[in-house]
Amino acid sequence: MNRRSFINRTALLGGFIYLDNPADWTAIAGANMNEDWFSLFKSPPDIYKPFVRWWWNGNKVNAAELKRELGLLKSLGIGGVEINPIEFPPTAEDMDIPSLQWLSPEWIKMVKSSCEDAHALGMYNDLIVGSGWPFGMETLEEHERAQVLIVYAKEVKGPTVFATSAFNILQEVDPGVTIKNPLRKGEIISLHLAKNPMNSLDDAIDLSAQLGREDISVEVPEGDFYFYAVVRYTSFASVINGAPGAAGSILDHMNKAAVEKYLYNMSDTMQKQIGPLSDYLRALFHDSMELEGSNWTGDFGEEFKKRCGYDVFPFLPFIMFKVGRLGQVLDEHYGAEKSEEFRDTLSRVRFDFEFVKASLLKERFTDTYVEWCRNLGVKSRGQAYGRGFFRLKSSMEFDIPEGESWTTNYLWHKLGEEMGDEDYRRGRGYTMINKYVSSAAHLSGKREISCEDMTNTYLVFNTELELMKVGSDQSILSGITHSVMEGYNYCPPDVPFPGWIRYGSYVNERSNFWPYFHLLYDYKARLSTQLMNADQYADIAILPADFDLWANHGVQTEPFPEIADPPYTTLLWEAIHKTGGGCDYVSEFILKGSKVVSGKLVYGKRSYGVLFLVEVRSISEEALQKIRDMVKGGGRVYCIDHAPYKSLGYKDYKKRDERIRHLTEEIQKLNKGFKVVPKPIDNRVLEWYHQLQETEGLPQYLKIESPDRYFMQNRYIRDDGSEFYFFQNANRNIPYQAKIIFDKKIIGSRKMSIWDPEKGERYRLTLNRDAVFYHDFGPAESLMIVVDKNDNATLAPFNPLPNNGYHSVEISKNWKVNLHHSQTGQVSDIELDNLIDMKLDSRMETFTGTATYRKDITIENPQRTILNLGKVFGISEVIVNGQHAGVRWYGRRLFDITGLLQKGTNRIEVKIVTTMGNYVKTLKHNKA
Repeated sequence: MNRRSFINRTALLGGFIYLDNPADWTAIAGANMNEDWFSLFKSPPDIYKPFVRWWWNGNKVNAAELKRELGLLKSLGIGGVEINPIEFPPTAEDMDIPSLQWLSPEWIKMVKSSCEDAHALGMYNDLIVGSGWPFGMETLEEHERAQVLIVYAKEVKGPTVFATSAFNILQEVDPGVTIKNPLRKGEIISLHLAKNPMNSLDDAIDLSAQLGREDISVEVPEGDFYFYAVVRYTSFASVINGAPGAAGSILDHMNKAAVEKYLYNMSDTMQKQIGPLSDYLRALFHDSMELEGSNWTGDFGEEFKKRCGYDVFPFLPFIMFKVGRLGQVLDEHYGAEKSEEFRDTLSRVRFDFEFVKASLLKERFTDTYVEWCRNLGVKSRGQAYGRGFFRLKSSMEFDIPEGESWTTNYLWHKLGEEMGDEDYRRGRGYTMINKYVSSAAHLSGKREISCEDMTNTYLVFNTELELMKVGSDQSILSGITHSVMEGYNYCPPDVPFPGWIRYGSYVNERSNFWPYFHLLYDYKARLSTQLMNADQYADIAILPADFDLWANHGVQTEPFPEIADPPYTTLLWEAIHKTGGGCDYVSEFILKGSKVVSGKLVYGKRSYGVLFLVEVRSISEEALQKIRDMVKGGGRVYCIDHAPYKSLGYKDYKKRDERIRHLTEEIQKLNKGFKVVPKPIDNRVLEWYHQLQETEGLPQYLKIESPDRYFMQNRYIRDDGSEFYFFQNANRNIPYQAKIIFDKKIIGSRKMSIWDPEKGERYRLTLNRDAVFYHDFGPAESLMIVVDKNDNATLAPFNPLPNNGYHSVEISKNWKVNLHHSQTGQVSDIELDNLIDMKLDSRMETFTGTATYRKDITIENPQRTILNLGKVFGISEVIVNGQHAGVRWYGRRLFDITGLLQKGTNRIEVKIVTTMGNYVKTLKHNKA
């Protein structure tokens, strides 16, 4: 059989049928059991169903179309919408439909109408604050707009007279932002001439006397120097994709008065017209804080001095890096070389700078936003990880903290096909922030952990449901419990193909997959009924070296940070979950706020007996004292590569460093519970951790023999003590032969069953006496195993369709194919000698729609028979002798056709619903 895999193509490549040993495959419902959890699972209420980001493109909306689209979304299995006004797509035809202004009476009327229509359907409404990201508006006053400091450095050799101009400097450092703000205003606030190399601040000559001059002239003595200028830009960037009325300048998120004015202007304007927002909205939402590198506010210098005890201003030129778009660091070695001692000094000052910035963002934006939502009586939902925010702490404040996962972009275009160690981003649907967000939720006792799920900017027309499932399952494993799918585009039906498209996969009435999207959404809804009513288990804590990252590299401001310090940080939590354990991230704040009970670090409901320090160099004395108490009580702490040896920040650091060293030495003398272990070689963390797990007896609630990079699991515990496990094989092409050994002490006398989120059914699972579960996980397959006290005797046994049998018949030759083009309506018939990838046949290579393959086969003695279609791209549906045999949309395409066959001639029909990318590529003049 042809088992080849072709990326981004749609085809039925090969198939065969085979006979299996006869068995009774009838599923019997357990009618007399405690049905509470399963009833929820079988028929999920709307609150558990996926929500969808509803792009109001250009605010070109009307009430009738909004109502129609809500009905469509309801029919797809969507439980709620996030109303998200967005800039009109630049390549789309606007049909001369006018745009409504954000917060205008007409726009507010549309929000009210839409929310009422959604409520009538039993759906929920969230509303984004502002529009685009990060939010702002055209009418902000100058002091309310975001600010940024940028450094300019020019190498100069003396003796000479160095001449430049303010205009030239401002041109050189004009902020590299996504959308330049025409109102941006630059001001030079610092000038220095520094020796190259530098050993201290004494090697810098202050040129403040030349501030305010247009022409700048500096007498440079003999030697090597760098001329430095620090420029402050106000109004430096515009909202990305802002809709009319909410575009313009980005808000200064470190200005509390400006934040309050913005938020209350929005709520007051709306409530004055339609009454309490709590009558309409479940939650108010803010998108990720991609602040374009904003790093300053009007009183930053004063706040820094008050909080850190010294003046940051003399250090500013030397702690800053050369940056580009989004504030991404382009050159960490920009400017003069620095001695090792001075580099350490600057790293400490840089940490203080970043810490003050994060503190201001937390206090003045996050806390203000959460309080605003609370005052309005709605939930606060937000992507609070910013770039420069506290990665974990900020998410703890929100009612519904949110992460972000991708189907495809320029980094994740091989989701389900690679899972390498060289780059933590590749092959992962979840972003690195998800584990922080979910850990924050666990630590703050929250179970609804939202996700902007399956963002897509790369394979928009080629995204299969299987790809979305793989990525979305990965989101679950990163800790997500509920999805806000990205996205659904508001678009009147008479707009020419492909309609108005902003972001996300092509979820549209004209998509070939429109009749099938509910299969994915139903699957996700059933899982969320359980995920949102349980606690993900963890008894291992990880302290990443985030503060060292800030000190040495600055905060990583691009959406998908290229730099991780160390680079394998994300791979550690993955390895723990790939070897039968569970973990959370913790932070300095968590350590300081924890109690130590019997050697365990306890914070809220969470308790950790093992703590990993991931190459943490710098730590506070208070946090290290908690580690000492943990080790004293019998807990275990593993320092990767080295133990902490320095303090955080600059002021009095030599005295504080000495206390850190003494405290570390004290801990090391306590017992064997504090160890320094070698770091992984070549980032091969899975093998490294698996060996460490065995040699150190690290906690695991189940054992996975032969761990695999694509195979991962989570464990969840409900309030009644019952629990469940979620497993995934993320590989889209290769199966995984799993041997899973459960802990007999954990299982006890309880019963086990497998719940099928695709069909809403369940089956009895019986382990052998050693509590071993063997399963052949097919490509993209996931499994949910439930452990509870319910009697499972009336359930049918779990007996999945086999992938092969004792007698196979190849049927991959001589098929007739009917091609029904979904966009042109054209119908054609062809014949194939062999099943092949469509791209290899000129008659099919640009086809999109439904291809119906037909073939007659002869069966002399009908028995238990399985049809295996082999590798399929797209949706597969099988009909045997006119009777429906089912739909398969991911993984193995296996169909039990027993009972549908008859002796003699049998008609097999296989409908393949294709992706649309190859057809779309032919539309050379269609800009969208």
